[in-house]
Formats: sequence, C-alpha cells, structure tokens
Amino acid sequence: TEKDKNLPSPYLVVESGGWVIVRNSMMVVSTCKMQIYKFPFDVQSCNLSFKSVIHSAKDIKLIQFEESSWNEDWSRKKMQTQSEWLFLDMTINNKTVDNFGFNQSILVYTITMKRRSALYIVNFLLPILFFLFLDLASFMISERGGEKLSFKVTVLLAVTVMQLILNDILPSSSDRIPLIAVYCIGSFSLMMLSLLETMLVTHLMDKDSASQDNEVDKDQRLSEECGDKYGKVSFHNNVAQKPGSSSQLTEESFDSDKISDELSEAVKTLTLLLHSRKEETKPGYWTRVAKIINKVFFILYNTATIVFLCCLFSKWMGAEH
Repeated sequence: TEKDKNLPSPYLVVESGGWVIVRNSMMVVSTCKMQIYKFPFDVQSCNLSFKSVIHSAKDIKLIQFEESSWNEDWSRKKMQTQSEWLFLDMTINNKTVDNFGFNQSILVYTITMKRRSALYIVNFLLPILFFLFLDLASFMISERGGEKLSFKVTVLLAVTVMQLILNDILPSSSDRIPLIAVYCIGSFSLMMLSLLETMLVTHLMDKDSASQDNEVDKDQRLSEECGDKYGKVSFHNNVAQKPGSSSQLTEESFDSDKISDELSEAVKTLTLLLHSRKEETKPGYWTRVAKIINKVFFILYNTATIVFLCCLFSKWMGAEH
C-alpha cells in the first residue's frame, strides 16, 4: 500500500447516531496471475482480499458497505479508462478464515475483466490469415521462372515477422501454450510444407527440361552433320568430273547446284521442325510426376488448412476461462 502518493483527508463526518466517517484515498498495488490460453479472447478474474494484520474477528469485523450490485455500479462509474480491458462485474464475499489459531474477518473482492480483442484481430489475426490465403492462391503461379518460389519465401518471412511481434505483445505468465501461438506455429508449418513442395516440383521440372534440351541439341548436331555430309558429297561430285564436253559438265554442274539448294532447304526445314518440336513437345516423365504431386498436395493442403482452422477456432471459442 503506497499511502505517500495520496495525502490524508483533513475532513471527517460525525453523525448524530455516533457514526464517525473518515475517508482516505490509498493506492493499492496488486498482482494477478493471468490466464492467457485464449488470448486475445481471454477473460481475467482477479481477487483483492482485505483483512486485519493482527486483530481477530472478535476485535474487527469487516463488512461490505452495500450490496454487490451497488458496488459494481459504483465501481463502473468511478473507472476512468477502459481502453484495453472491459469491466464486467465485481462480487464481494465476506468470510472468516483461520489464521494461525484465531479467526479473522476477510473481505474478498473478485473483479472480472474482459480483454478488448478488436485491435488484436485487425492487427494480428487477420494479416496471418490473409498470408495463409495468399499462400493458397500461389498454387496458380507457374513453377517456371522461379516467381512462385520467391513469392512463397516472401510470405513465409512476413509470417516470421508477425511471430516476432507476438513475442512482444504476449504476456509470459502462462503455464500452457496459448492458442494464438498454436495458430502462428500451425500457419508457419503449413506455409513451410508448401515451400518445400514447390522446391521439389521445381527441381523435377528443371530435371525434365534439362533432359529435353539435351535431346534437342543432339538432334540439331545430327542435322548439321547430315547437311555438311551431303554438301561435301555434292562438292566432290562437281570437282571429280572427267574432262569431256562442256555441255555435259554444265548440265552436271546445274544438277549439283540444284541438289545442293534442295539440301539446304531440307536442312532449314529440319531445323524449323526441331524448334517446333522443342516448343510443342509433350511433357516429360518428371513433369507429369511433378504435376501429379502438385495436384495431390493442393488437395491435401486445402483440407489440412480447413481442418486446422476449424478445430482451432472451435477450441478458441469453447475453451474455459
């Protein structure tokens, strides 16, 4: 009790019936163990007990001034601020306890308060829920290019920042892990599994595309070698002609030029076919496996998210104070 912060009142009231009323203001500093299992939807009940230090119940008997309802209304009017906490009710119990062999009168004020949760819902619960929905929506992003992987990493880092904020605002006086911590850890775990699945799918698709590129490069080298071979054969036929009539040489030269033009056109056509094959190729084995994994994981991920949120919020709303 810190009475030095409040000066004693110089006034007293003496009534005709013999009552002497003296009112002094005092500041009482008390501690209350908080139950934050349902934070920020928690309701706290704190007790303030008043009794004499040395006098027994025969010497001093403490009684409440008025009924509990009147004291509750009066306390609600006297409360200056209710910013974070909402005053619900106050009950007064008058009882006699045995204290080291003699009975003492004691008054117990039980004050019940409810935390205002709107600010925590808007600033904490909803952002994490939005991040979880963004992670679900990221399945529509293509695995090609790495944009999906970087997006999931960014969302996961954002949830990590929210967990650091929770560590600052969450009281540490609790024996059980609060449900809000389970909410953060569960969301983080789901996003981490989604990130690992994206890494696996990207690896499988890159592995398949690398094998397809090797096959296309091999086909291009074969076409180039084929074109060089036919070109050398035609050139050799032109040079190795026997000396004869000029008309025969001219006809053969014309035929060889025609053949070489046809071969060059064939090489160009083959190259275009190879490029079109590269662009319109069917998905490889690992790509098909990756798509199957992605579809199955998407279904399981949605199911796990819905079950987790439903179980958590039902337990949140139905947990005891």
